[in-house]
Amino acid sequence: MNDQNHNFDTIIIGAGPAGLTAAIYSSWLGLDTVALDAGVAGGKAFEAHRIENFPGFEEGIKGRELTEKMRKQAVRFGAKIIETEEVVGLDLNGEIKRATTRKRTYLGRAVIIATGTQKRKLRVPGETEFLGRGVSYCVVCDGHFFRNTGTAVIGNGQEAAIDALFLADIAKRVTIVTHGKKLKVEGALDRQLRDKANVEIINGQVAAILGEKIVKSIRIIEKDSQREIEKDVNGVFVSLGGVPMTEVVKRAGLNADKNGCLTVDRMLRTNVEGVYAAGDCTCGGMQVVTAAGEGAMAAMKASAYVREKKNEKKQE
Repeated sequence: MNDQNHNFDTIIIGAGPAGLTAAIYSSWLGLDTVALDAGVAGGKAFEAHRIENFPGFEEGIKGRELTEKMRKQAVRFGAKIIETEEVVGLDLNGEIKRATTRKRTYLGRAVIIATGTQKRKLRVPGETEFLGRGVSYCVVCDGHFFRNTGTAVIGNGQEAAIDALFLADIAKRVTIVTHGKKLKVEGALDRQLRDKANVEIINGQVAAILGEKIVKSIRIIEKDSQREIEKDVNGVFVSLGGVPMTEVVKRAGLNADKNGCLTVDRMLRTNVEGVYAAGDCTCGGMQVVTAAGEGAMAAMKASAYVREKKNEKKQE
């Protein structure tokens, strides 16, 4: 198949570390490959202030730099990486699969789902009202708007810590609100966070986001004392992790567990023939390195499937 009419051997949905690695391997193996992403290539890893534990980078590497290297490598092998083109429909029945965006329909013999996770919502008053006016789910995208201001990061995991470190370099102060749980960060990341003089950690729950035309403050209930306090901030970044299953994937008939994680076998095959899944959407290791490993495996198995189907066509 060729890409003249948006026809490919392999369609990859998502261009984070799993999707980009899948694109590298699929195109390296000689297959016409396209990776589609609703945002920018790199996914959550693109936003990482620094990735310390990816093999081969003993001093660590910025997420943006690592994922850009992945993207360039995939393109060098011939893969097409298409950004800001969200897949809104999937037809996975039959030998030729269809992925439909708002611009066009892509056809392919194999599909690799590498959609990562969708951002979890805080679900408090003011979150929806101030979206784009102080509330954000992407520090890398919007953090620069809050240079030298007060900011808040809501979350208690690695994502929240990475977002806070990013903001600490540009914002006047950063308040981490742990969403009612203790901060779960260890090792180098924890040390870096606590070395930042302009970072404050509050073990509590955000009760409301307040403001007029833009965000002015957040109301917090401290966990131990149950005391209600208010912090002046202009930027609120929700960093609660994500949920893996998207509606378009659900409608396509792929099996998932009760948490929304796509169900795959050891070869990363889903319940639909010719469809594979890799990365955070399978809820594996939830790390860049494990996502990359799954992306490589999915691409190799998908490539073998495509070649088998091509040979069957030739023999007909």
